Amino acid sequence: MANTAKAAAGRAAKARPADGPIARHKRARFDYHILDQWEAGLVLTGTEVKALRAGKATMSDAYGVVKDGEVFLLNLHIAPYDQGNVFNHEPTRTRKLLLHRREIEKLIGAVQREGLTLIPLDLYFKDGRVKATIALGKGKQLHDKREDLKRKDDEREMARVRAR
Repeated sequence: MANTAKAAAGRAAKARPADGPIARHKRARFDYHILDQWEAGLVLTGTEVKALRAGKATMSDAYGVVKDGEVFLLNLHIAPYDQGNVFNHEPTRTRKLLLHRREIEKLIGAVQREGLTLIPLDLYFKDGRVKATIALGKGKQLHDKREDLKRKDDEREMARVRAR
C-alpha cells in the first residue's frame, strides 16, 4: 500500500509543472513608468500551452488593447509547437485576457481618457494555468531613461564601494 501511495505522489508531482516565469518583457520597465499592475489569465489553445511549457514565447513587441469592454493582448509571439502538425496555432494571433469587470472598467478609463499604455510584463504558470502580469504604463522621455541609467550606475558604484 505504501508503494502505491508513493507512485501516486510521484505521478502528481510529474503532472504538475514548476511554477515560474515563461517570458519577460525586458524593456517594459525601461521604456515606461509602471503605474499599476494586474494578474490576468489568457485564453489559449492546446498547442499554445504546450509551446509555453517548452518556453517558446517572446514578449518584446506585445501590448494590450481594450475593445468592446474586453482586453486583448496583441503581438505576443508564441512559437508553433513542434509536434502540433495541422492543429498548430498562428504565432502572433490576438489573445483575450481574462480580468474582473471592475478591473476592465478601470483599464478602459485609464487607457482611453488618460492616454496610458497597457503593457504585459511577464508570462508565468500559476497552478497549472498561464497568467500574465499586465501593467498600466506611461511612456518615458529620453531624459527619464538617462536619469534611470545614471541612478542605477550610482547604486552599483555605491554597492561596489561598500563591498570593499
